[in-house]
Amino acid sequence: MPLGDVAVFNRDRTKTAISEADGTCDLSAFSSRERISFRHIGYQTLIETKNAILRSGGRLYMEIKPEELPEVVMSVSRWEQQKREVPQKVESIDASSIALANPQTAADVLMQSGKVFVQKSQFGGGSPMIRGFATNRVLLSVDGVRMNNAIFRGGNLQNVISIDPYTLSNTEVLFGPGSVIYGSDAIGGVMNFYTRSPRLIAEDSLRVSGTAAYRTATASWEQTLHGKLELSRQKWASLSSLTFNSFGDLRMGSHGPEEYLRPFYVVPGREADQLVPNPNPRRQLPSGYSQWNAMQKLIYRPGRQWEYKLGLHWSETSDFDRYDRLIRPGTEPGTLRSAEWYYGPQQWFMSNFQAKHTGRGKLYEGLKIGLAYQRFGESRNERNFNEDTLFRTEENVDALSFNLDLETRKNGPWQVFYGLEYLFNGVGSEGSAINRSDGSVQPAASRYPDGSTWQSAAGYLNLIYKPDPALSFLAGARYNHTWISATFDQEFYDFPFQDANLDNGALTGSVGMSWFPARNTQITLNGSTAFRAPNIDDIGKIFDSEPGSVVVPNPELEAEYAYNAEVGLRQNFGDKLILKGAAYYTYLVDALVRRDFELNGQRTIFYNGVLSNVQAIQNAARAYIYGFEFGFDAIMNESLGMSGNLTLSEGVEEDDSGAEYAARHVAPTFADLSLNYNAYPLKAALVLNYNGEIPFDDLALSERNKAFIYATDAQGNPYSPSWYTINLRSAYTFRQRYHLSLVLENITDQRYRTYSSGIAAPGFNLIAGLRVEL
Repeated sequence: MPLGDVAVFNRDRTKTAISEADGTCDLSAFSSRERISFRHIGYQTLIETKNAILRSGGRLYMEIKPEELPEVVMSVSRWEQQKREVPQKVESIDASSIALANPQTAADVLMQSGKVFVQKSQFGGGSPMIRGFATNRVLLSVDGVRMNNAIFRGGNLQNVISIDPYTLSNTEVLFGPGSVIYGSDAIGGVMNFYTRSPRLIAEDSLRVSGTAAYRTATASWEQTLHGKLELSRQKWASLSSLTFNSFGDLRMGSHGPEEYLRPFYVVPGREADQLVPNPNPRRQLPSGYSQWNAMQKLIYRPGRQWEYKLGLHWSETSDFDRYDRLIRPGTEPGTLRSAEWYYGPQQWFMSNFQAKHTGRGKLYEGLKIGLAYQRFGESRNERNFNEDTLFRTEENVDALSFNLDLETRKNGPWQVFYGLEYLFNGVGSEGSAINRSDGSVQPAASRYPDGSTWQSAAGYLNLIYKPDPALSFLAGARYNHTWISATFDQEFYDFPFQDANLDNGALTGSVGMSWFPARNTQITLNGSTAFRAPNIDDIGKIFDSEPGSVVVPNPELEAEYAYNAEVGLRQNFGDKLILKGAAYYTYLVDALVRRDFELNGQRTIFYNGVLSNVQAIQNAARAYIYGFEFGFDAIMNESLGMSGNLTLSEGVEEDDSGAEYAARHVAPTFADLSLNYNAYPLKAALVLNYNGEIPFDDLALSERNKAFIYATDAQGNPYSPSWYTINLRSAYTFRQRYHLSLVLENITDQRYRTYSSGIAAPGFNLIAGLRVEL
């Protein structure tokens, strides 16, 4: 946008100028190498030479000061709303914050924000936990399209790494139930990833621009290449992006529990496996992998009322080892159970078409139509030490979605949002057993019932009532119905059932208030209900969940329901200090949890040659999750500030007998404190991250059964120790086109694992990146 009334001057202010309303400014009075300041009351001051500006085509871009922006969010209604009107907690992570942190994956985008806890079973992983919920109880969304599918499991997921952080323009995290807008799955929260859109220009000419970037990291000897090409005209624009990542084996830190070290590892052989010493026990062998990401987006705006967007996303990894399974001890002391345990390529493709109409009709002022197709592919491959058979399961999901979202114009204090949604998932699943000696392949049990389907249809209504500029109410309701159809293969297991046909419907609602009793004080209240209908993973999975246990299908499941209450407070002290706090309580009934089970009257069966305890997902528990979230932002001067976050949470699961256990996905206390510097051309942040301890008594039962991923306390029991890291992030821009990023992670070289993770985090890590605007 053209920016007028910009004050332009040299260092001693002997030469000055003012930009016109169309953004033009005469710099003839300034010499070529003279440093020129550009200042505007609502924008960050920019200093550049005349030569550098001319090399950039005579065009200069200024950034709005964050405190001048009226914050808007899209996560609550699918339409832009002022954040001050929203009663739920919503946190935004913008592109500049992402660029400064220079994250490896989209999972690290969430983790480095300090607001979301992330678990990793392997280097190629990242499973977000929000308010005591994770995996299939939180929702991932990309450009408004849900990424969750029919086989999202209750165990940890790594689908978020399919999203390329180089393409993100903004990420919004909605805390607490989002079921009214997003339906089943959104019990703990919603993570909305918005990717960059191509930009239209005012003049009817073709503008070509692009970006080339490179990044490396020492803890894994990462090599990343990224390229972007943008074509812009008045009515249409195109954006193309391609990224390649290569990650080596991850090196952990020097100071921490010895239990995390990797003293030996397995070298698979065609005839025999070998257990060999690791020359560097801090190197986590094997953990490296590679990944490709591509994106193509098109926008066409023929006039003022209609806008059309097409987005194509593709991501594929190499094989990557599930590190936590490779460190499982064998039955004999000093041995390992698995010789091989790896995921095949994780594949994701999405085609997303959106049409937006703006007008002043009787039924709506804004209309969005969304059609999307996604294809997911994954496989699991495992072979026990010195066993000949490699067991493989391969899955794919075809997902179709249709969304209709409408926004009405404000009618006095009222505004209405409403819409419809339809989803269809088809699941393909195959199993095979491969003999490593001769390469022969035999059929084996699949992970899911092949050919099963999952469908969902819903309608929702959201109302905003704003009787006063300082007071707004938000209320919503949604009816959601889901259907499952699955037929079970009896060839490998004698199931006492032939098929599953589930039919679940639920009405969910929310009501909240945002109130400013004084100009600088905000109080929010929110109450909501949520539900999650069983999916194909819940009813039909066959999988070894933990050492010595196997999960079998259970077609008799019902939906689980959640009831949530939240209160928030925000206090602004003269735009110099902002304090934020929230408290929440969630009650989950008929919770879908993994418990011991019987199959044909038997409590144990052989699975992949191992006698295993039978378990199944059951409506066998209630859960109580509550917590407190605190944050602050302090502005010391125009360039210097501080910010921090603290999250405290507790959770208890109660089974039918009344016995209570720690909830599995409740994160430990975690916090961050950041000292921030921002004075063009330099941005920097010194960040302290902290995670609290989870003692043995507070570990979930399923976590106690994975003692090999934890440290050992004085009594010989597994526990998750506390840890901290000190990190320095910096970004420097020169000649407007070159952006250099240097990050020092874990400066004190701590050895730690985040809670429930199977792989230790990076030790001291130097991350360097260079981005060039072409």
